Amino acid sequence: MKILQLAWQSLMNRKMTALLTVLSIALSVSLLLGVEKVRSGTKNSFLNTISGTDLVVGARSGAVQLLLYSVFRIGDATANVTWETVEDIRKRPEVKWIVPIALGDSHRGFRVMGTSQDYFEHYRYRRNKALEFHEGARFADLYDAVLGHSVAEELGYKLGAEMVVAHGTGRVSFGNDHADKPFRVSGILKPTGTPVDRTVHVSMEAIEAIHIGWEDGAKPRGDAVVSAERVREMELKPKSATALYVGLKSRMMTFSLQRWINGYRKEALSAVLPGVAFGQLWRILGNVETALLSISAMVVFTALLGMVVSVLGSLNERRREMAILRSIGAKPLHVFGLLISEAVTLVLAGILLGVIVVYSILFFGRSLIEDATGLFLELHVIERSEIYLLGGIMLGGVIAAVFPAIRAYKMSLSDGLAIRT
Repeated sequence: MKILQLAWQSLMNRKMTALLTVLSIALSVSLLLGVEKVRSGTKNSFLNTISGTDLVVGARSGAVQLLLYSVFRIGDATANVTWETVEDIRKRPEVKWIVPIALGDSHRGFRVMGTSQDYFEHYRYRRNKALEFHEGARFADLYDAVLGHSVAEELGYKLGAEMVVAHGTGRVSFGNDHADKPFRVSGILKPTGTPVDRTVHVSMEAIEAIHIGWEDGAKPRGDAVVSAERVREMELKPKSATALYVGLKSRMMTFSLQRWINGYRKEALSAVLPGVAFGQLWRILGNVETALLSISAMVVFTALLGMVVSVLGSLNERRREMAILRSIGAKPLHVFGLLISEAVTLVLAGILLGVIVVYSILFFGRSLIEDATGLFLELHVIERSEIYLLGGIMLGGVIAAVFPAIRAYKMSLSDGLAIRT
């Protein structure tokens, strides 16, 4: 106990140096914990891009490829799912609801997705959170469009604004657009931090309407052009879907329905569990989080190295102090314990300050971070992984302090009392 009191008094005599060392360690701890929070938050947000959907169904392909185009709007499907097949799946006793989606068009670089009204009812993200409207409402008219938050913000669209959908997914339409059937913005969604923010949503019927006359893949001309008003009078029944989001009455039925869909004989289909596919995709991206943690670990190492340099540098100034302690009865082991105690105090103070900083930012700025980046950071007690990280820093600090402590241990009594000229 006397060693600890002596260590504290010694640090108080070097307040400025001690404070700077604590701040350096606290900054590195804050960065390490912050990166860990961002890493876990990014992973959770990624894995919960779509929530509450039991199966994602599309044309036969790999699980990751199906997930990329159906959820992230990256790439294209190998084929569409016929509407007859959609109805067959809908009739299955295990199925509670189905949300079809149709991809293939775009607007100024943003993907256009056809879907049903059920999409706004059943699509969930971030652990069962429903979509909410910032302005307006769902599409009610054939040519209504609901914009993701990023689409409206980047393009400056307001409610009632007109927009033209382009054929294909390129940023430039090269004249292949549906200018004769413009859409009107009926609603703008609140930010979600998911691909929904960068998507233009229209009805499945609207997708059929704008492609009347495009059956050969080319833009219709002359008499082949069908006016927007004339299209309204037609029976617009979807012919196919790019993919399906499927919700089941019971998750116990998931694997039996998945087997039935994968073995469907009328066309080649794939049914994947979103959680499993997300896990596969995250493992591909796992090197990113490893790189982030490595950078943070280097910052912590640098801070601890700075502490060692600081303590070693102060030893020359403290030669007389150490010699006086020895002269009044302190043993070399006591001097060794004094320096270890000082280092432990500095590291512990830095860790506590770093933890306070990180959790204060989370407590007061979590909503701002979510609004600005779409990243959801959970506020909870320190997790086991974080305790291991902090314990590793504490152990590293003790090990780093051993080197200057050994040097002080070896200092002779005469080394500090001798007059240097």
